[in-house]
Amino acid sequence: MELFMPERVFFEPSSLNYPLGQELYDYFSNKNIEVIKTAPSNVSRLIPGETEREKYPRAKKTLVVAAKKSMKLDVCKPSADFQFSLVTNCPGNCEYCYLQTTQGYKPYLKTYVNLEEIFDSIKVHILKNDNKLTTFEAASSGDPLAIEHITGSLSKTIEFFGSLKNARLRFVTKFNNVGPLLQLKHNSHTRFRISINSRYVIKNFEHNTATFDERIEAASKIASDGYPIGFIVAPIMIYDGWKEEYSELFELLNQKIDTSKSVEPVTFELIQHRFTPIAKDFILKRFPNTKLDLDETKRILKWGKFGRFKYVYPKEHASELKEFFYSLIKDRFPAAVIDYFT
Repeated sequence: MELFMPERVFFEPSSLNYPLGQELYDYFSNKNIEVIKTAPSNVSRLIPGETEREKYPRAKKTLVVAAKKSMKLDVCKPSADFQFSLVTNCPGNCEYCYLQTTQGYKPYLKTYVNLEEIFDSIKVHILKNDNKLTTFEAASSGDPLAIEHITGSLSKTIEFFGSLKNARLRFVTKFNNVGPLLQLKHNSHTRFRISINSRYVIKNFEHNTATFDERIEAASKIASDGYPIGFIVAPIMIYDGWKEEYSELFELLNQKIDTSKSVEPVTFELIQHRFTPIAKDFILKRFPNTKLDLDETKRILKWGKFGRFKYVYPKEHASELKEFFYSLIKDRFPAAVIDYFT
């Protein structure tokens, strides 16, 4: 797929105090891109467009360069012990994205340039965990690989974790520009996870991301480079022909992915499609012709850990999904670990 390049870039003043911030300023200043040296507190109001439908795709072409202020890391269960951000949001336009809820009013991208301070914070959290093996998630609030060709931040982070004995990194992506990550000194300390789905879901709902075939090819390259690899199948959807298409997905993964160089088993994370009332409102404004099934009468309510409720499949459908996917994984990847089904 074509690599992301923003239409406009805002720089928070403090970002220019860091080498990476200055590098990015010089980089974008030499391109035909609108560069604003002082980022306002409300970037959204400067994004072109009158309606939500007009502003949303332009926001996805907007990048804010900043220094991360808070160094307190949130807990990130069940994925990892803690989470941190190299970037928030991503240039993909996935119609169902959970960031429609958590970052609904700020769909633009933000990248952080004070990497050494972030790394120092990670070391502090390892110490607070009594120096036990501690896992960190780097993609809970954005996709760092999507702009790696611009920042190089993910490569630096992978090599940083490769140097730590008692820490492991995890991240997930829907992009395929994995070239910069190959032959790094990762020491098998980073689990590279690909967000994968059926052809129908990727084609209809995951706009401006890598295609079905591109993701499988990227996963093959990463596995061949010795990274521990995992797959997030999300969101799992029920539609006409879903069983046949998901069976095709797992058959191709089985054929294309050679895990013999990895010291860790393949992992799978399985997440059913769900939506919140807030997300539904954003989705219908931004994608008025969406094919997403957002009919609350076909769902049941499930309360989340942050006091929000979401609509999920009824228990009988969820049980069918779980049984079907567990069977697929057992048949194609008998040594794999299923981290969770939710």
